[in-house]
Amino acid sequence: MPGNRLEVKQVIAVRRDITMGRGKLAAQVAHAAVSAAEKTRSTRQDWFNTWFSTGQAKVVVKVGSLENLIELENHARTIGLPTVSVKDMGLTQIPPGTFTCIGIGPGPTELVDKVTRHLKLL
Repeated sequence: MPGNRLEVKQVIAVRRDITMGRGKLAAQVAHAAVSAAEKTRSTRQDWFNTWFSTGQAKVVVKVGSLENLIELENHARTIGLPTVSVKDMGLTQIPPGTFTCIGIGPGPTELVDKVTRHLKLL
């Protein structure tokens, strides 16, 4: 980006140790993206507005286990990033309460990368 404008992005991290069809996976990612954006809008409106007005950059990455997802969420919260966790209602493919993914941000790319840079794209 030109100048020193704040770069902002959102990352969704998805567990890959549970079996979900592609449609189910897409729905879980969408839940995380929308919920995390809404949380950011209410807690860090400046980050939300920048993100929203610059294309709403988002990246989906994968984690290998529930423990990895929890560690990621805790790290993001520790450094001040808005986060949300998604737990499935259990109406279709997976048991109720299954923790499927998290949404991080939108937040400053520099901060988000501290938490997620090491993860592989989904």
